[in-house]
Amino acid sequence: MTNVVILGFDGAQTLDITGPAEVFAAAGRHVGGTPFRVGVAAVGGGVIRTTSGVLLHTRHLSRVRLGPKDIVLVAGGDERSIRRAIADATLLRWVVRAYGVVRWTASVCSGAFILAHAGILDGKRATTHWSACDQLGALYPRVMVDRNAIFVRDGRVWTSAGVTTGIDMALTMVEEELGRAVADAVAARLVLYVRRPGFQSQFSDALVAQTSSSDPLGPALTWARAHLPKVDVEQLARRAGLSPRTLHRRCREYADTTPAKLLDKLRVEHARTLLSTSSLPAKALAVQCGFGSAARMRRAFERELGVAPREYRLLFSAERATRSGR
Repeated sequence: MTNVVILGFDGAQTLDITGPAEVFAAAGRHVGGTPFRVGVAAVGGGVIRTTSGVLLHTRHLSRVRLGPKDIVLVAGGDERSIRRAIADATLLRWVVRAYGVVRWTASVCSGAFILAHAGILDGKRATTHWSACDQLGALYPRVMVDRNAIFVRDGRVWTSAGVTTGIDMALTMVEEELGRAVADAVAARLVLYVRRPGFQSQFSDALVAQTSSSDPLGPALTWARAHLPKVDVEQLARRAGLSPRTLHRRCREYADTTPAKLLDKLRVEHARTLLSTSSLPAKALAVQCGFGSAARMRRAFERELGVAPREYRLLFSAERATRSGR
């Protein structure tokens, strides 16, 4: 049995705790056994109040016994709560000791700040919610912040982006433990529309979240994602009901980029998925994503991700092969 200990505190994000907990519990129900024993722990134990006001009963950290097969997952929370957690010497000592014992140490959303403060993310790739990536990098310069992933695994450490991405991360952990069929069955049981790989970008979700429902940019970008092979800046402007000049200003305001580069970001996002999940040759993939040529796609990849498409495909294909061989 694998103990899954979720570290909580007053002000923790509810779904950061309950999302992964339901994934592991559902996996146990599916296989008809108890491969995971899930529990929430906190400094001092007792009842904690989450961001939504939900009360959760927790175990006292000092009574938690961990082994080499176990998983520790640190929840995120509101800014004030994360600051309190970082200042809690008892909590930090426990996290460091746990890291030295368990198989995997993980965080959801702003829980990455706790791992970073404990030194666990030093020299490692990690991610957090898109709105806090810059802050994480500024406060902890030894952390290699990946602003493009919804979750990252670096050795024994996992970090996920924000809120629901903890579910995606937990599903991948289940896949490692019990196989792809079980993870897919859990996703279906939880009525998840699609299982998202870790390399899927936060970019589009972040951009949509920054635009209000009354702003035309969000719906126009949603439309653009579905028409990448043919969309251009003028079409995007028309779809948004804006002049090209106003669209340029709006993109600068909301996304800190130009309309053309914004469309390239969307194309890179789509190309990343295709490179990692298909064997399409570069030329055909570039056309399907709207780049027009493999050379233009390569330039966009190098600008956005710092690697060429071929290198990106080799990297993630190798990771999948390693996982399947274990």
